[in-house]
Amino acid sequence: MQWVNALSTKPSLEGAICEVAEQIKRVLIGSPDLGILFISSAYASDYPRLLPLLLEELPLKTLIGCGGGGIVGVRGNGRIEEVEETAAISLSVAYLPKAKIHSFHVLDSALPDLDDPPSAWIELLGIEPHERPHFILLSEPSVTGINNLLDGLDFVYPDSVKVGGLSSSPVENCLFYYAPDSPPTIYQEGTIGLALAGEIIVEAVVAQGCRPIGDPYMITKGERNIILELSDQEFGAKSYPPLEALRNLLESLDDKDRQLAQSSLFVGLARDEFKMQLKQGDFLIRNLLGVDPRAGAMAIGDKVRSGQRIQFHLRDAQTSLHDLEYFLQDYQEKNSYQNPPLGALMFSCLGRGQGLYGSPNFDSTLFSKYFPGTSLGGFFCNGEIGPVGGLTFLHGYTSVFAIVRETL
Repeated sequence: MQWVNALSTKPSLEGAICEVAEQIKRVLIGSPDLGILFISSAYASDYPRLLPLLLEELPLKTLIGCGGGGIVGVRGNGRIEEVEETAAISLSVAYLPKAKIHSFHVLDSALPDLDDPPSAWIELLGIEPHERPHFILLSEPSVTGINNLLDGLDFVYPDSVKVGGLSSSPVENCLFYYAPDSPPTIYQEGTIGLALAGEIIVEAVVAQGCRPIGDPYMITKGERNIILELSDQEFGAKSYPPLEALRNLLESLDDKDRQLAQSSLFVGLARDEFKMQLKQGDFLIRNLLGVDPRAGAMAIGDKVRSGQRIQFHLRDAQTSLHDLEYFLQDYQEKNSYQNPPLGALMFSCLGRGQGLYGSPNFDSTLFSKYFPGTSLGGFFCNGEIGPVGGLTFLHGYTSVFAIVRETL
C-alpha cells in the first residue's frame, strides 16, 4: 500500500492541479483509490471547476476535501511546507488494495438522538463496528452538531480513532466530495468523512500546546459550564470560589507567567478520574470564558460536574513547541515495533503556524524530525478533532496528526 502527497502554489487552478497530479503520478505504484484535498481561498472563484479538473487528471475512486486558511503539503523536492495566506493546493493520494474505504456526508438534522440505539448510527454511516473503522472527518465551521456526532461515534465505535478539522477558508467554506455512489459535489453544510477499515490503522498525536501551572483542584459545585466552588484535592478540604483560587495562584507565579496569564490562561479538565498523579496530556484544555467577580464563579468552554478535577494551564510558543515534541517522541517510542507510517495528515489551528512561532513550517518540521520521509498533507483549521483520554473532542489552538499505518 502507498500514501503520497503533493503541494502546488501555482496561481492558476489548472496549473496547480496539473503540478500535483504529475508529482503523484510519478511515484504512485497502483491505481489511486483515495484522495484527500485541501485548497486555499485564493482559488475560491474556481471552486466549481475543481473536482472535474482534478478527476480528469487523476481517476480517483473516492475524494474528500475542504478549504483552509493555510495549506500543508510536500513540494516536488520532498520538502514539507505550510503555506499561509497565499494560493496552495495539497493533495494526498493513497493506493490501498488491502483497505476498505467508505465515505459519507451527514447533516446535523440527520443525526440520531444520543439515546438512540447503535443501529441508528450504523444505518446513518453504513459501516459496522466489528470492522473497527477509523474516521477522518471534515466539517464546515458553522455546523452545530459536531459534538453530538463525535459523541455518537465514540458510543458506537469506541475502539476507533476519529480525527479531522473544521474548514477555515475566509471566503467560502466548502466541502468537496466524490464517491462511487455520488457525483462530484460541493457541500456547504454538514460533515463529510471517511471510514477506513481492513489492514490499515489510523493513530493520533494530539498536542494542545499548554502546560499546567499550580496544583489540581476538585470541583465541589458546578452548573452547566460554570464552576461555582473548588477545593484542594486533600480529603475534607474547604471549598472556596474558583476566582479566589485563581488569584492565589497568580500571586505565586513569576512575572513572566503572570503576564502570560493575562492573555493565555486556560482550564484543563482531567480525563482520568482515577489517576492520582496528573501530568502533561492528562487534561482536556478548554477556554476560560469569564468570571463573576461578585460570586467568584468561573465559566469555561465545556460542561463541568462535581468531583471533576481541573488545573489551570498557560499557552505560548515555547510551550507549544515542547508539548508537540513531547507527544511526537512519546508516540514514536511506543510504536517503534510497528510498520513505518504510510503517510500522515496534519490538522492544526489557525492560531498556530507563523503567527504563533514567528517562523514558518514549525509543526510540520518537528513532525519530520521524528518521521523523516513520511508524506504529510493537511490544513489550518477552525477547530481540530482528535482524542484525549479515550474520547474524541473538538479542540482549539491544537495540532492533531493522523498517522496512517498498514497493520502488522
